[in-house]
Amino acid sequence: MTKLEELQEIIDTHSRIVFFGGAGVSTESGIPDFRSQDGLYNQQYRYPPETIISHTFFVRNPEEFYRFYKEKMLILDVEPNAAHKKLAELEEKGKLLAVVTQNIDGLHQAAGSRRVFELHGSIHRNYCRKCGKFFDASYMKAAEGVPKCDVCGGVIKPDVVLYEEGLDQDCIEGAVSAIREADCLIIGGTSLVVYPAAGLIDYFRGDKLVLINKSATSRDRSADLVISEPIGEVFSQIRV
Repeated sequence: MTKLEELQEIIDTHSRIVFFGGAGVSTESGIPDFRSQDGLYNQQYRYPPETIISHTFFVRNPEEFYRFYKEKMLILDVEPNAAHKKLAELEEKGKLLAVVTQNIDGLHQAAGSRRVFELHGSIHRNYCRKCGKFFDASYMKAAEGVPKCDVCGGVIKPDVVLYEEGLDQDCIEGAVSAIREADCLIIGGTSLVVYPAAGLIDYFRGDKLVLINKSATSRDRSADLVISEPIGEVFSQIRV
């Protein structure tokens, strides 16, 4: 039996699947990741990316923050790929309980997924720090310099978890609950090095653990199935 056939059998025989994904899920849609050879951490800026996307830097230097954010993170001209679409189909068929994602691009929802726990927030939600008014991503993209509220003039902040900020507690609890309920956990497109997000998979007590990632991860040894291929290519061959 090939690894793809094994994955198909696991999906066919489980009905409480949870998917836990990272940047590798969206790279096939054209969104750069952070840690690969061509990722954002390996490109040159006036400041290291991890400094720019910190809470302190956002508060002290919003102009430089938004230059980086709009160019490298606020990416709107992309479409869901085969992985996003297949996961939405699995949810529609009643086989997938939830998607837990470290991504902020909203592509799972764009593909039709309804129960999505966005651990690191979303570029599609933005709020004025002064009055709390909501703004969508296109408003942010169109704004010159630092996006300001059209009501009170306050600085708008993306609902994205920056360095030094904690994860949303309700989101964590929802993700943990889904992972605990799962009979199969499929981890895809993540190197499992970002904590506390990666630690959530420790709550899995189900039957099958599947890992789909181009490079090796720290959890490969404990997985029932490891596939070292791009996740979109893998999911494009799965029947729902």
